[in-house]
Amino acid sequence: MTDLLRKPFGTRGKVHEITPQSAGWRYVGFSLYRLRAGDSAAEATGDREVILVMVEGRAAIKGAGQDWGVLGERMNVFEKTPPHCLYLPNGTEWDATAETDCVLAVCSAPGMGGHAARRIGPDGISLATRGKGTNTRHINNIAMENEDYADSLLVTEVFTPAGHWSSYPSHRHDEDDYPRITYLEETYYHRLNPADGFGIQRVYTDDLQLNETMAVSNEDVVLVPRGHHPCGAPYGFEMYYLNVMAGPLRKWRFVPAPPVEWIMKRDA
Repeated sequence: MTDLLRKPFGTRGKVHEITPQSAGWRYVGFSLYRLRAGDSAAEATGDREVILVMVEGRAAIKGAGQDWGVLGERMNVFEKTPPHCLYLPNGTEWDATAETDCVLAVCSAPGMGGHAARRIGPDGISLATRGKGTNTRHINNIAMENEDYADSLLVTEVFTPAGHWSSYPSHRHDEDDYPRITYLEETYYHRLNPADGFGIQRVYTDDLQLNETMAVSNEDVVLVPRGHHPCGAPYGFEMYYLNVMAGPLRKWRFVPAPPVEWIMKRDA
């Protein structure tokens, strides 16, 4: 199994923990909790900012010295309704107690103390459509660069219909050369509907020194340290993924893979 494909290491409690150290990079962190009603989770943010994403279910959350009440509304991620999220700056703590069975994602990156704790969504998040034909997918932007919500983090959800491609045409964001391209590390947390399905993700560089093609199962995480990273959802299986990106500059600029650049120009 490639080091870019991370399987959950449990079924209850913390089931994913990806740190810059374990990923071999500098910026992105991603953890995931699967909680049953009554279970709790708690962490300190340390020197990192955090966006908590209620992927499914409801939980009572306290953080940064405030009681945020019960966050979460959708019981199944494939309802595609906007998520409830919470931004917490570095140097704070949070705790969550599940009111229902729930899935809680912890997205993190270096914090600089530039933003106060705040709720993100569901107000202000609406499902947008991107692409054409079998490249069509649907997006809940949680904290992209046009929202001044964070110091480093970029977070979004993507729903790819069965039989469609996503994160396509193939593109990369692995150089620090703004405004042409920005360096952003990225994680993909995948869900499949039905859950026993599979998807495909390829991570590759133009020179093919990195060239990995992975069959992703429900709840797998894929790391994208560099290179292009398209996803495919086979006919019969809908794909969801939660993206976390971060780098030295909180801007998303990418360049396409040369063989597919014509598609991007045509569909612009």
